[in-house]
Amino acid sequence: MKKSSTGHIVRFGACVAAAGLVTVGMTATPALADSDQLWIAANPYELVLPRVVEGGGQAPATTLTLGLSHDNPAYRVTDGRLTVDISGLAGIAEVTWPENCAPAGTTTAVCSVPEVPTTNAGPVKLQVRAAAGAADGATGRVSYQAKATTTAEGGELVAAENWTDVKIASGPDLVLDPPAPVSDVVPGSTVPVRFSVANHGNQPADGIRVDLYVTRGLELHGLAPQCTATPIGEGTIKPVTRYECAFDDVVAPGGTFTLPAPLSAKTAPYALAERIDLGVQPGGGVEDIQPEGNGAVVGITATNTADFAVHGAKATAQAGQTVTVPVTFRNRGPAWVANLGSGDPVAAVDVTVPRGATATAVPDACEPRTADGGWWESGVRTGAPRYLCQLPMWVAERQTVTFPFELRIDTVVTGAKGAVLLKPPYGDTPLPFDPNRSNDRAKLVLNPA
Repeated sequence: MKKSSTGHIVRFGACVAAAGLVTVGMTATPALADSDQLWIAANPYELVLPRVVEGGGQAPATTLTLGLSHDNPAYRVTDGRLTVDISGLAGIAEVTWPENCAPAGTTTAVCSVPEVPTTNAGPVKLQVRAAAGAADGATGRVSYQAKATTTAEGGELVAAENWTDVKIASGPDLVLDPPAPVSDVVPGSTVPVRFSVANHGNQPADGIRVDLYVTRGLELHGLAPQCTATPIGEGTIKPVTRYECAFDDVVAPGGTFTLPAPLSAKTAPYALAERIDLGVQPGGGVEDIQPEGNGAVVGITATNTADFAVHGAKATAQAGQTVTVPVTFRNRGPAWVANLGSGDPVAAVDVTVPRGATATAVPDACEPRTADGGWWESGVRTGAPRYLCQLPMWVAERQTVTFPFELRIDTVVTGAKGAVLLKPPYGDTPLPFDPNRSNDRAKLVLNPA
């Protein structure tokens, strides 16, 4: 049984893909304390190879990256043995084995992974190229099996059998060589954004289209006149700008393309965790035969902070009356904060209703909880003693978000206090960019003395 990628990544636009291993195997489940699972990873999980052009010599090789991983960090897993069977590629493709693979006949090899990690890694890199005479549309398969030694009871882990489908095609195959990520950048400084594109296909790319999705903490310099900018997002502040660039360059098989002028990015005073999503496509509406290599995400991290704060409120009312109590979040800056890659909220606000009051209307972003923070299972959102309010996935510097609660006073309790607490969106790890914890708590007070 084969499993495709289940990673959740919010994309800024089409054809922008982050590089990484795709896990294949049995359906993933959280590891139990006394269990473990061995996984086979392959990138790409479907391989398209350019056909050998008549009189063009040997076809270019494409890298097929394989690796092993396991679930449970409580156990050490060693001596990984990944068996690769290429008998399904007869007449379709040829494979060059790396040094860590020992051939065991003409169509199989056993590849060694001495230490199996708990995260996907790719220490086995096969070079695969189309066989002479293989026609467009021809298909084949590479199959995998794996075993490893574990300190868990039983002493051995066995992965489910998996595979990579291989297809022969003709056309351009653009492969992006992206810039390396940059960290510890001082806000206001400029960093280079250098990348190139190679054509690994068997036909020229008649024109190149380059798309860049750039977060608002970066200002690009050196853009060609062929590039147009489109801000993306609702409201007056746009979190992302898309740059669409079309070039007439013809990139022959084996050739490369670079921008006509050096590109750089200046970090704004409010920059923090910025990113550039890069995507390239052949021009003229021609499809890339292997689009997995057409995109990348480049991180540019600034040395900056954002002071998140919460504010409570006071209200006075008689029994039976309903009052609107605003719970307020404010990013005091200087940086903006965005989780545009994951789509996760930047933080959460935990609100406890004061004694003697009932929440009769709550904001849509606030989910009811029990008094101890557990799931509220009454079937209605009102009347809970506590609420967890999720902030948006990005907040600008100096931005305020208000959560208005309508509270009915059932019993007048002088100085009844409810709590307002700033929390990370998930778990209990403190927000790493917020150095000031003193304003992460506030109070809701009804009928103060």
